[in-house]
Amino acid sequence: MMRYGYWMPVFGGWLRNVDDENMQASWDYVSRLARRSEGLGYDMTLVAELLLNDIKGIAAPSLDAWSTAAALAAVTETLEVMVAVRPSFHPPALLAKQAATIDRISGGRLALNVVSAWWKDEARRYGVAFDEHDDRYARTSEWLDVVTAAWHTPKVSYAGKYYNVDELVLEPKPVVRLARPRPTIYAGGESDAAKRMITRQCDAYVMHGDPPERIAPKIADMKRLRDRASEELGVELPPLQFGVAGYAIVRDSETEARKEIARITAVSPGTPGYGNYADWIANTKLEQQVSVEDYSVSNRGLRAGLIGTPEQVAARVEEFVDAGVDLLLLQCSPQLEEMERFSAQVMKPGDPAAGVQARGVAA
Repeated sequence: MMRYGYWMPVFGGWLRNVDDENMQASWDYVSRLARRSEGLGYDMTLVAELLLNDIKGIAAPSLDAWSTAAALAAVTETLEVMVAVRPSFHPPALLAKQAATIDRISGGRLALNVVSAWWKDEARRYGVAFDEHDDRYARTSEWLDVVTAAWHTPKVSYAGKYYNVDELVLEPKPVVRLARPRPTIYAGGESDAAKRMITRQCDAYVMHGDPPERIAPKIADMKRLRDRASEELGVELPPLQFGVAGYAIVRDSETEARKEIARITAVSPGTPGYGNYADWIANTKLEQQVSVEDYSVSNRGLRAGLIGTPEQVAARVEEFVDAGVDLLLLQCSPQLEEMERFSAQVMKPGDPAAGVQARGVAA
């Protein structure tokens, strides 16, 4: 069964060529969206972490991920709050403490999305060390060692290349349930270093937008690497969960959907949101080239193909289920109105209550 999540628009949108998407980078907007999404049937929100705005340009507002996540935990009841964290920006013992506290506030609804930072200029501006690619994953591996130990062990001492703690005590610890012994740890990455770290130390693998026929072999490969990790570590690791990011466009006709695609991919390279394209390409190791057109929409979301009539998008979701995907992380614009449409027409077709909720959504 597919779970549905969405990216919280802490940057004020997802489109680099559209200045105003009618969703502000503000607490008022994200809190309303989170509370509304629970009623629409969404399972999770992902709060991205960047201190500068890479969608609208570095001078545009962006909300801090961790303070936003703590506040969302306090005003929601069922929504899982996945918050991104970059190890080079957060000492592991301090982050473990923050995360455990937020998990308690939420009643056990916190998850982490561990991201090895890619934006060199952002790190420079904030005075944070920036490691080369494979070094970032070596750091992340140690970071996860400390965080995981702090969540499970009464007293932790650890001596590594990047981190050292001596007799660390962390209480209270996160909420523990049989099916969730710790806050779920998600991570993504396409390099060998990333895949090795994820299959050994994480609970779920999240991927940028790609069609199901490209996602299926990625999942098969990660399952194989997970089995190998279990053999090498001498423990039976639980199966990985798999998530995919996708930008959704649901319209009454294919013509309307194509018109919307044309609008949001009209490349305007001079706009501020394209300023870090070269930095992103230079500091990531991707299995595919990403064009400037793809980059117009965050996270390669259009490649997932969640575009068309409600029936076409629902069929596409089933293709992802068949490929082994457990979670879709949606982006759309404007977020609230399009999430209402997606809920009513794709997630809950034929539900009279959902239909009433969506009737005010503009085409």
